[in-house]
Amino acid sequence: MRERHGSRRSGWLRAAVLGANDGIVSTSSLVIGVAAAGASRGAVITAGLAGLVAGAMSMATGEYVSVSSQADTERSDLARERSELEADAEAEHKELAAIYVGRGLEPALASEVATQLMAKDALAAHARDELGISERLRARPIQAALASGAAFATGAALPLLTATVAPAAAFVAVVAAFSLAFLAILGAIAAGVGHASIGKGALRITFWGVIAMALTAAVGRFFGVIH
Repeated sequence: MRERHGSRRSGWLRAAVLGANDGIVSTSSLVIGVAAAGASRGAVITAGLAGLVAGAMSMATGEYVSVSSQADTERSDLARERSELEADAEAEHKELAAIYVGRGLEPALASEVATQLMAKDALAAHARDELGISERLRARPIQAALASGAAFATGAALPLLTATVAPAAAFVAVVAAFSLAFLAILGAIAAGVGHASIGKGALRITFWGVIAMALTAAVGRFFGVIH
């Protein structure tokens, strides 16, 4: 039976949680800040929608640029490694064997392992064990951009939908309460998937949400008063 480890999900889990968390915090804070300034519900919803679109595009663009840079570095490293294998395969064999010795294998066994792995796919062996690049963890810019943008939009939609139905008399309180609940659920799910403490996961993500909403509400109220 194959063991399941949380570390296998760390990449996509980090991106999904980061995107959804940013979507909830930024949009709920924006909505609360605009509402605290005394704007109408229509203006609040418009600001929230603009924030959703702008935030999702920003997240997608930032992730694409970042991961593209990583992909460029990986391609450069692989090209260099391919050239080194063609120029001096024996030296590359010794280098790979030394890596396995450093991990605890006997020199003779390390040399045999290096020989067999290089016979199957020398570049893949060096990419994985020397460069730390594997096919499963290769940088994929478009996939990362789409996932990040979608996660942000999904998170942002939650407080925005709440804002459309929240009663006018308690608008800010309702949006804040539901947004914090969404953040707590997100933190708990992320912690559970990663086999971490659910309570701590929910608490730390909610704490920063409270700070962000309180600050934007204060800014909105300040400008609403002086306006």
